[in-house]
Amino acid sequence: MHDLSFFRNHLEVMQSRLASRGFALDIEAFQELDRRRRQCVTESEQLKAERNQATVEIGKFRKAGADTTQQQQAVRAMGERIAELDAEANKVDAEFRDVLARVPNIPHESVPVGQGEHENVEVRRWGAPPEFNFTPKAHWDLGPELGILDLERAAKVAGARFAVYWGIGARLERALVQFMLDLHTKEHGYQEVLPPFLINSASLYGTGQLPKFAEDLFRCQGHDLWLTPTAEVPVTNLFRDETLSEDRLPISLCAYTPCFRSEAGSYGRDVRGIIRQHQFQKVELVKFASPGQSYQELEKLTHDAEEVLERLELPYRTVVLCTGDLGFGSAKTYDIEVWLPGQAAYKEISSCSNYEAFQARRAQIRMKSGKGKSEFAHTLNGSGLAVGRTWVAIIENFQQADGSVLVPKALQPYVGTERIERVPKAV
Repeated sequence: MHDLSFFRNHLEVMQSRLASRGFALDIEAFQELDRRRRQCVTESEQLKAERNQATVEIGKFRKAGADTTQQQQAVRAMGERIAELDAEANKVDAEFRDVLARVPNIPHESVPVGQGEHENVEVRRWGAPPEFNFTPKAHWDLGPELGILDLERAAKVAGARFAVYWGIGARLERALVQFMLDLHTKEHGYQEVLPPFLINSASLYGTGQLPKFAEDLFRCQGHDLWLTPTAEVPVTNLFRDETLSEDRLPISLCAYTPCFRSEAGSYGRDVRGIIRQHQFQKVELVKFASPGQSYQELEKLTHDAEEVLERLELPYRTVVLCTGDLGFGSAKTYDIEVWLPGQAAYKEISSCSNYEAFQARRAQIRMKSGKGKSEFAHTLNGSGLAVGRTWVAIIENFQQADGSVLVPKALQPYVGTERIERVPKAV
């Protein structure tokens, strides 16, 4: 969320900056709200001054023994009108904040201007896509053939966009979670945390999912509880309504959670296989930083996520999102895209974002310097990585002509084998 006072006093500047990301700010609606508020505040302040003066006059008249009944009635009427005006001003402020809660963040000055994903800018690549002497298969064919992925039974149990992993397929998923957590905690300096998987509305508001993206979430009927769409939400909200000491920053946390999304806005994209699921697993990286260090921390967080792919020998590219492709709350985002041979394309496997003070202002996460100055912290997060998509990348990149799949060397101690081979179908 934006600073209400700054936004109100710089409407035209905000309109121009938001236009770069394709958001049309209704400046006239904001100006009308501002006009109503200013009118209430001005009249209220004028009446308060008149009431104070009248109160002084009443005191003088009483000392002189005069009847002040009429003057007292007038003062009471002023008080009632002041209360009405103050209530109206508060109501307008609430309307202002409600509308403001649906306004996206301002892009950082280093973000390239563009209208959509086709104008994102590639910043680096690592590794070369593997060359095969056979036609590589997609994971939705390989997985069932190996007996490790079952989409049909998942559909019977839960519906479309769910998956069942069998045997070594399930072990591979679990191994990836452990490998990522070990790398980030033992080598990258993150503290592991296991948060609740059910979260309340205040938490979703704090990170920007509510009110705008309610349709993309799953809610528990009869409770103020939602299934978490990403560990970003519960982990960021661990410090909601708290003030952090600047000398503690940056705070770097990582968390495994299952994630649940309705994919209401996906419009049929990636309907085959397990690229876009209602339920998937992820290891998330979350940072709390001071404003002066947050962009340095964004670079580090992005490199930490990239290193997972490098250790697993998976080719990838990193792009910086243009203004028109930024997520709602992000000021700057790097997308890491892994190469998938079965689809002959790079697919997003991590988004690493700096939200600056956007989430912290909503969640009231402040930081205090040694001089006692208090301001909002900056929050950052990124997948480190999306586990299911990493599973897909391994199956597709390490497939062999005989239908087996090699296990990356870094993962072999976790999986317990060097190769995934065909197994009898589960009974």
